[in-house]
Amino acid sequence: MARAQSAADGVSNSPNVGAFPTEHILPSNEPKPQPFKKGGEAAPVPADPKATKPSGGIGVLDRMGVGLPALPPEKPYTGVVDEAYGAFQRGYYLTAFQKALPRAQLGDPAAQTLIAELLSQGLGVRRDSKNAAFWYGKAAEGGNPTAMFKFALAQMEGRDVPRDRKSADQWMKKAADAGEPTAQFNWAQSLTADNAGIKGLELALPYYEKSAAQGIADAQYAVSQLYMSLESVPPEKKAQARMWLARAANAGFDTAQLDMGVWLINGVGGKTELEEGFKWMKVAAYRGNVVAQNKLAHLYINGLGTPQDAVEAAKWYVISRRAGLKDPELEDFYLGIEDDQQKAAINAANKFRSAR
Repeated sequence: MARAQSAADGVSNSPNVGAFPTEHILPSNEPKPQPFKKGGEAAPVPADPKATKPSGGIGVLDRMGVGLPALPPEKPYTGVVDEAYGAFQRGYYLTAFQKALPRAQLGDPAAQTLIAELLSQGLGVRRDSKNAAFWYGKAAEGGNPTAMFKFALAQMEGRDVPRDRKSADQWMKKAADAGEPTAQFNWAQSLTADNAGIKGLELALPYYEKSAAQGIADAQYAVSQLYMSLESVPPEKKAQARMWLARAANAGFDTAQLDMGVWLINGVGGKTELEEGFKWMKVAAYRGNVVAQNKLAHLYINGLGTPQDAVEAAKWYVISRRAGLKDPELEDFYLGIEDDQQKAAINAANKFRSAR
């Protein structure tokens, strides 16, 4: 449940900037800049170009006859130095464990969470999921949001602790309310699962929104779908649906990339942009999304956002058909093209490798 699947999974650039011509940067009739000596007086240009010497790093203030100002004294750091976490960040896992353990035993939730992470992943020490669950539980009781989330997962799955759905839900909600983004998404998923229909979606939406705002792509995708589908969502939020979908697509969520292509081509949530829609469909297709591969074939056939290309259309149809997606319309198209086009499409499909 750490990353619950979206209901639509499997179903649903910047331009090159050329260099400016030289004449646009420095026209030939523009006077060339001359160096300045101290006092601001222009230095004469030597008649012999070989006599010109580099400045040796003279700064602008020096050229103006003004010395560099003294740097302000560096303020000493007076905060608490977390040596254990610092060692963890540098990859010194055993050192991190040794420095965190005494603090964990004294009840420090952050240190307890770090110990649990090291034990659960086997970093610097032997992997020990049972002891990891113990420390996650201690840290959760101490109020650490990450530990609350991890302990909720352990209780939900019955992994190294007794299975307890009620307690797991309580910890998941506490973690979500404490601001843990993945817990917010998972709690939203639980609300939709436990409350059928519109009610569950409306209960879940605030948690999806909080998670989306913290960068969870699954939540961003969910927000885009709910903004468009729920009648209770105000117009100003509905207008943001495509923006949230774009964020999920840019984060690499292939279902969002597929839907981004569909929305742009069909004008959903904004104006129709065929070329941009084609680009997103192609991105999702190369990521291995079978539905996007199927739709890309249709775009090539109809010349939507791209020139018509029978071989490319047939190639993407072959790729999606091999993945199990049947399409009678595309099958009729494929059987109607020339033999050499079919052969070229099959050869191209054989060379395709998903970018996942």
